Amino acid sequence: MERPPNLAAAVAAAAEALIGVLDSAASRHAVPVSPTQLRVLLLIVSHPNTNVNRLAELLDVVPSSASRLCDRLEAVGLLRRVADPRDRREVRLLATAAAETLLRELTERRHQAVQVVLDRMPNRVQHELLLALVAFGQAAALGAAPADADSAAVRTA
Repeated sequence: MERPPNLAAAVAAAAEALIGVLDSAASRHAVPVSPTQLRVLLLIVSHPNTNVNRLAELLDVVPSSASRLCDRLEAVGLLRRVADPRDRREVRLLATAAAETLLRELTERRHQAVQVVLDRMPNRVQHELLLALVAFGQAAALGAAPADADSAAVRTA
Protein backbone atom coordinates (compact mmCIF):
# COMPACT_ATOMS: atom_id res chain seq x y z
CA MET A 1 0.00 0.00 0.00
CA GLU A 2 1.37 3.40 -0.97
CA ARG A 3 1.73 6.10 1.67
CA PRO A 4 -0.38 9.24 1.16
CA PRO A 5 1.91 12.19 0.39
CA ASN A 6 0.78 14.26 3.38
CA LEU A 7 0.59 11.51 5.99
CA ALA A 8 3.35 12.93 8.20
CA ALA A 9 1.75 16.38 8.02
CA ALA A 10 -1.65 14.88 8.89
CA VAL A 11 -0.17 13.05 11.90
CA ALA A 12 1.57 16.24 13.06
CA ALA A 13 -1.68 18.21 12.71
CA ALA A 14 -3.62 15.54 14.62
CA ALA A 15 -0.97 15.57 17.36
CA GLU A 16 -1.30 19.36 17.64
CA ALA A 17 -5.09 19.02 17.85
CA LEU A 18 -4.72 16.37 20.56
CA ILE A 19 -2.31 18.54 22.52
CA GLY A 20 -4.84 21.37 22.29
CA VAL A 21 -7.62 19.13 23.65
CA LEU A 22 -5.40 17.88 26.49
CA ASP A 23 -4.12 21.35 27.39
CA SER A 24 -7.64 22.74 27.32
CA ALA A 25 -8.81 20.04 29.73
CA ALA A 26 -6.02 20.99 32.12
CA SER A 27 -6.43 24.75 31.87
CA ARG A 28 -10.22 24.69 32.36
CA HIS A 29 -9.69 23.22 35.81
CA ALA A 30 -6.95 25.48 37.16
CA VAL A 31 -4.15 22.93 37.50
CA PRO A 32 -1.74 24.58 39.97
CA VAL A 33 1.46 23.50 38.20
CA SER A 34 3.08 24.14 34.84
CA PRO A 35 3.11 21.57 32.03
CA THR A 36 6.79 20.91 32.76
CA GLN A 37 6.05 20.30 36.43
CA LEU A 38 3.23 17.93 35.45
CA ARG A 39 5.68 16.07 33.24
CA VAL A 40 8.09 15.78 36.18
CA LEU A 41 5.34 14.33 38.38
CA LEU A 42 4.33 11.86 35.68
CA LEU A 43 7.95 10.76 35.24
CA ILE A 44 8.43 10.30 38.97
CA VAL A 45 5.25 8.25 39.28
CA SER A 46 6.10 6.10 36.24
CA HIS A 47 9.77 5.61 37.21
CA PRO A 48 9.90 4.46 40.84
CA ASN A 49 13.12 5.09 42.75
CA THR A 50 14.03 8.08 40.58
CA ASN A 51 16.66 10.46 41.86
CA VAL A 52 17.44 13.97 40.57
CA ASN A 53 20.16 12.75 38.22
CA ARG A 54 17.86 10.15 36.64
CA LEU A 55 15.09 12.75 36.38
CA ALA A 56 17.52 15.10 34.61
CA GLU A 57 18.31 12.32 32.12
CA LEU A 58 14.61 11.65 31.50
CA LEU A 59 13.96 15.36 30.94
CA ASP A 60 17.20 15.83 28.98
CA VAL A 61 18.25 18.74 31.21
CA VAL A 62 21.15 19.38 33.55
CA PRO A 63 20.73 18.12 37.13
CA SER A 64 20.57 21.64 38.58
CA SER A 65 17.51 22.42 36.43
CA ALA A 66 15.83 19.18 37.52
CA SER A 67 16.63 20.00 41.13
CA ARG A 68 15.02 23.47 40.83
CA LEU A 69 11.89 21.87 39.36
CA CYS A 70 11.82 19.50 42.32
CA ASP A 71 12.30 22.42 44.74
CA ARG A 72 9.16 24.09 43.35
CA LEU A 73 7.12 20.90 43.51
CA GLU A 74 8.32 20.20 47.03
CA ALA A 75 7.39 23.75 48.09
CA VAL A 76 3.77 23.24 47.02
CA GLY A 77 3.54 19.80 48.65
CA LEU A 78 3.53 17.65 45.51
CA LEU A 79 6.95 16.05 45.91
CA ARG A 80 9.03 14.59 48.73
CA ARG A 81 12.71 13.82 48.80
CA VAL A 82 13.55 10.78 50.91
CA ALA A 83 16.77 8.98 51.70
CA ASP A 84 17.13 5.63 49.97
CA PRO A 85 17.00 2.96 52.70
CA ARG A 86 19.74 0.97 50.92
CA ASP A 87 22.10 3.93 50.55
CA ARG A 88 21.38 6.98 52.68
CA ARG A 89 23.56 9.12 50.38
CA GLU A 90 20.98 8.60 47.62
CA VAL A 91 17.87 10.78 47.65
CA ARG A 92 14.76 9.42 45.96
CA LEU A 93 11.92 11.52 44.61
CA LEU A 94 8.40 10.56 45.60
CA ALA A 95 5.10 12.05 44.52
CA THR A 96 2.90 12.93 47.48
CA ALA A 97 -0.70 11.81 47.89
CA ALA A 98 -1.75 15.30 46.73
CA ALA A 99 0.29 14.85 43.54
CA GLU A 100 -1.23 11.44 42.88
CA THR A 101 -4.72 12.90 43.35
CA LEU A 102 -3.89 15.78 41.02
CA LEU A 103 -2.58 13.41 38.34
CA ARG A 104 -5.55 11.07 38.68
CA GLU A 105 -8.03 13.96 38.35
CA LEU A 106 -6.14 15.47 35.43
CA THR A 107 -6.00 12.11 33.66
CA GLU A 108 -9.76 11.72 34.09
CA ARG A 109 -10.44 15.24 32.74
CA ARG A 110 -8.17 14.59 29.77
CA HIS A 111 -9.83 11.25 29.02
CA GLN A 112 -13.25 12.92 29.15
CA ALA A 113 -12.09 15.71 26.80
CA VAL A 114 -10.68 13.19 24.31
CA GLN A 115 -13.87 11.11 24.56
CA VAL A 116 -15.95 14.16 23.61
CA VAL A 117 -13.93 14.45 20.39
CA LEU A 118 -14.07 10.70 19.72
CA ASP A 119 -17.85 10.73 20.16
CA ARG A 120 -18.05 13.05 17.14
CA MET A 121 -16.45 10.34 15.00
CA PRO A 122 -18.25 7.30 13.53
CA ASN A 123 -17.59 4.00 15.36
CA ARG A 124 -15.84 2.51 12.33
CA VAL A 125 -13.40 5.43 12.20
CA GLN A 126 -12.77 5.16 15.95
CA HIS A 127 -11.85 1.50 15.49
CA GLU A 128 -9.53 2.32 12.58
CA LEU A 129 -7.93 5.06 14.68
CA LEU A 130 -7.35 2.60 17.52
CA LEU A 131 -5.60 0.15 15.20
CA ALA A 132 -3.52 2.93 13.65
CA LEU A 133 -2.48 4.33 17.04
CA VAL A 134 -1.46 0.90 18.31
CA ALA A 135 0.61 0.31 15.16
CA PHE A 136 2.15 3.79 15.44
CA GLY A 137 3.08 3.18 19.08
CA GLN A 138 4.68 -0.14 18.21
CA ALA A 139 6.66 1.38 15.33
CA ALA A 140 7.80 4.26 17.54
CA ALA A 141 8.91 1.83 20.26
CA LEU A 142 11.04 -0.08 17.76
CA GLY A 143 13.00 3.06 16.93
CA ALA A 144 13.18 4.45 20.47
CA ALA A 145 16.09 2.42 21.86
CA PRO A 146 18.83 3.45 19.40
CA ALA A 147 17.81 7.12 19.55
CA ASP A 148 17.89 7.07 23.35
CA ALA A 149 21.35 5.50 23.31
CA ASP A 150 22.63 8.12 20.86
CA SER A 151 21.24 11.03 22.88
CA ALA A 152 22.75 9.62 26.09
CA ALA A 153 26.14 9.42 24.38
CA VAL A 154 25.87 13.03 23.27
CA ARG A 155 24.93 14.25 26.78
CA THR A 156 27.89 12.49 28.40
CA ALA A 157 30.41 13.49 25.73
